[in-house]
Amino acid sequence: MSIPVVYWSGTGNTEKMAEAIAAGIREGGAEATVLGIDAISPEELAGNAVFALGCPAMGEEVLEEGEMEPFVEALEGKVSGKKILLFGSYDWGDGEWMRSWEERMKNAGAVLSGDAGVIANMEPDQEAIDLCKSAGKALAGNA
Repeated sequence: MSIPVVYWSGTGNTEKMAEAIAAGIREGGAEATVLGIDAISPEELAGNAVFALGCPAMGEEVLEEGEMEPFVEALEGKVSGKKILLFGSYDWGDGEWMRSWEERMKNAGAVLSGDAGVIANMEPDQEAIDLCKSAGKALAGNA
């Protein structure tokens, strides 16, 4: 079974996080598939018991509204009991978008891997990459 790592990235920062999470999943003994948000439907993703989903903070600390928000909206009713790792980067603020997203997914019945999303300020530094890898390993343990 391959664990999907699905993301939307505007500058490449969240994509780097996705790659690091996938590396951690592989280090944890599972297979990982990294996919842009346009490469999978919410229905296809919901067919997986375990997955990672990433998006940077946008605007007033919200999910990207053109592609990611509609994707998450469609996925929301299908995540009950799923083990999910949320991740993304931000440029300003204090991570409010991630806390809101975590609460939203928990309210929909998802089980968050590590209890919280993984965030990085701007381009992920080595510490953030290491956190992503650790989170990926933990997610692989949930597979």
